[in-house]
Formats: sequence, structure tokens, C-alpha cells
Amino acid sequence: MIDIFIAGGGYVGLSLAVAVKSAAPHLDVRVYDAAPEGVWERDERASAIAAGAKRLLTVLGAWDEIAPEAEPIRKMIITDSKTADPVRPVFLTFDGEAEAGEPFAYMVPNPAMVRSLRKRAGALGVEIRQGVSAVDFKTGDAWQTVTLSNGETVDARLLVACDGVRSKLRDIAGIKTVRFDYGQSGIVTTIEHERPHEGIAEEHFLPAGPFATLPLKNNRSSLVWNERTADADALLKADDLVFEEELERRFGHKLGAIKVVGGKRAFPFALTLAREFVAPRFALAGDAAHGIHPISGQGLNLGFKDVAALAETIVEADRLGIDFGQLNILERYQEWRRFDTFRMGVTTDVLNRMFSNDFTPMRMARDFGLSIVDRLPGLKNFFIRQASNVGGSGDPRLLGGQPL
Repeated sequence: MIDIFIAGGGYVGLSLAVAVKSAAPHLDVRVYDAAPEGVWERDERASAIAAGAKRLLTVLGAWDEIAPEAEPIRKMIITDSKTADPVRPVFLTFDGEAEAGEPFAYMVPNPAMVRSLRKRAGALGVEIRQGVSAVDFKTGDAWQTVTLSNGETVDARLLVACDGVRSKLRDIAGIKTVRFDYGQSGIVTTIEHERPHEGIAEEHFLPAGPFATLPLKNNRSSLVWNERTADADALLKADDLVFEEELERRFGHKLGAIKVVGGKRAFPFALTLAREFVAPRFALAGDAAHGIHPISGQGLNLGFKDVAALAETIVEADRLGIDFGQLNILERYQEWRRFDTFRMGVTTDVLNRMFSNDFTPMRMARDFGLSIVDRLPGLKNFFIRQASNVGGSGDPRLLGGQPL
């Protein structure tokens, strides 16, 4: 019998294991990851980490190792134009800070984040089983009996599914989802440019969707290029010259000559929201609970907010001698996270529908709205605070940089 079975060894699963084990070292926490050994090290992508998530990683003891590879986002520029427009007017800029001297977000290479979290998990005594997944489970009064892909079974007081947006465990638990396919895909790659980006991220709203460039170390940027799925597939199949010509049309020449230095992949965009986040002795976290459009860069940060809330729920119950696997205890986590997640899902859905089109009256209305926001410092600061996820009154302590 173990205390917590975490299905999924990505950022959310690992950070949850570290958060719980740091605060309650007596608990037996284990991570089972279906991915083969070393797969995370081959991930060329980078992620936007909000200030609140950075504080969480700092408390967990993971940030110091991540920091040398993290690039602060010091400014965000938003434009709205057609692809062929020679000039892209800036309608909105965000150049504030979460707190004095603290950038509101960072770009972090995904392998750096996983390496640090795995190292911390190992130091705390968290067992990580690689290449083994949960394929079924049966719920009893006091534990879950989890069947593994190798035929073994494990009894656990709590099963946490961090197994992605197409979570099989969520389906086995009978939890329904709200899902909408946008018919869009995001081309993700890394580019190198002649001139420094100076920590500036840009999001260009083009007719097919947002084209975002996000700053990395060493004159490089992470690219998230939104296109209709058929167009994204065609671009990936095109030769390098065609791809780079289309890239240059969107990126421009402001940073000098550019070249692709990373692999190119496309990921489909959809809105997926679980109707429930918990069941008896079962909880969803990360993409298993929610998948949203990346237009706001909040997908992974929602997962870290799940970690902060679920870890605090588990640890506080354990300190009081209460069985944290009981449904009435887990419902506190659900109440903490479900409304915020649905609100963010709806917000990104509306933004994507507003900006992924070339309907002239809509363009005029949204550009007017952006320019109004740009002229109201108080409103801009509010949006910066929201994007930073720094944790206000009533939010989980880890997001505010406070240990459990």
C-alpha cells in the first residue's frame, strides 16, 4: 500500500510529487510515467512560466537549477494585422512586473524544467517508474487498486491522473468533458536571429490566428505559429526554403536574418474541460483536467496552479489526521480550481474567436479595445497581475512563494 500514485511524469506530475513530499516526507509518493527513459530530454520546446509558477518552483527547490537557462520576458507587444501588411501597428504593450524586480514571466526550455524536478524528486525519495503506466483501476473504500501496463497491481490511498489531455484514467473514472476542436494547429520550433530580442515577446494576431515569438537565451526565440490544420500540415511537408520564406513573411526583418535551428512539429488546438476534477480517491491535474488554446500562454501555468491547490489540500488534511483520499476532502481542491479553469477556458476561447478572423468590423472593434486598454495603466497592471499568477488572498500558498 502506498499513499499517492501519480500517473504521469511530466512537469505537473513531478512538481506535485515534490510539493507533497517536501511538506510531508513520511508519505509514500510514487510517479509512474508511460514515456520511455530519456524522452523528456529530447523535447526541444520551451514553456512560458508565470511569476507565480516560478515562485512555486523556487519553494520546491527546483528554480536554482532552472534559472541559468531561463530568459525573463520583460515586455509583451501585441499587434493586429494582415499577413501582407507592410506595417504592423502596435495596439498594446505590457512591460510591467509582477512585483518590483520580478518579471511577470520567463521562458524555460522544457528539458531544463524536467531535469530539475526529477533531481529534486529523487533527492526527496520519490520513486519514479519509467516506461510503466496505469491502465485500469478499481475503487475501494480505503484505496484504489491500480493495474499497471506490466501486469502488476498497486494499492494507493489516492490516484492522481496527470496523463495528458487525452487521459485514459479520466475516461475510466467516468468523468465527462466539454470539448471543441478549433481546426487549428500550432507549429512549434526554435529560430535564431542576428540581433538581440531584449527580452521582448511579440504576439501578432493574423487572420489564421496568433503568431507568437518568445525570447530564449543566445539570440534565439521560441515560435508558436497558429494556422488552420491543413495549412500547418502543408507547411511542415514543404521544403525548408518554402517554410523559411513563409516564416520570414510573418516574422519580418526587425531582428536581422533568421534561421530555423530546432525541429518543426505541429500540435492540434482544442478546448477540453473536465466536468469534474475529482472522484472518490481520484483527482485530475494538469492537461488531464483542462486543455485550452495557447493564445494566453497559460496552459502549463494552470497545471502549476492545480499542483499548488492539490498539494495544499493533501498536506493540510494529512496534518489534521484526515484521510485525504475522501471525496469531501478532494472537493476542496475542485472548488479551488474548477471555476478558475473554466473562466480561463472561456476567455481563451473568446479571444481566439475574436482574433482568428479577418472580418473588418470585428478587427476595428478589437483594435479599438486594445488601444483603450493600452491607455489605462490601472487596467494594464490588473492584466499583468492576472497573467503573473502570483497568488492573492485565498489562493494556494505556493503561488505566493510560501511553503506548505
